[in-house]
Amino acid sequence: MIEIRRADPGSENIRPIIDAHLVHSWDATPQTSNHTLDAKSLREPGIRFWALFEDDAPLGCGALKALPDGTAEVKSVHILAAARGRGLARVLMTHLADLARTEGISALVLETGAAHLPEYDAARKLYEALGYAYCAPIYGYTEDPNSAFMRLDLTTGT
Repeated sequence: MIEIRRADPGSENIRPIIDAHLVHSWDATPQTSNHTLDAKSLREPGIRFWALFEDDAPLGCGALKALPDGTAEVKSVHILAAARGRGLARVLMTHLADLARTEGISALVLETGAAHLPEYDAARKLYEALGYAYCAPIYGYTEDPNSAFMRLDLTTGT
């Protein structure tokens, strides 16, 4: 049974997911363009973190970072390699969007790797399929050739 619940990114059972996410990001992204958060950063005020579990085994994670413009940034979405191909990232992203809608957040925004970084192809395809549209740099970022910025408007039901 799949369950998504709030979690501590620094807990012993979640740490391997965070570590795998950091390794992937550091291997796939030029260091000057890497915006991946570690467990300590994911514990900062304004960031809420969830883990996706199957029978109490953590398989993935994701977070929302509140932004001052009424949006929330999706951070640290990662599914362990052994659990990929089952639609779990879609389940997690849908959960975050549904939660944000109920809280009155106007949009979800995110930064991911640009089109010339093939390691992010699957992520960009998923975000596109979920209704995210490419946009200008989001709050807290500047234009970067290694970054793609995306937005999902939550006020129109998309």
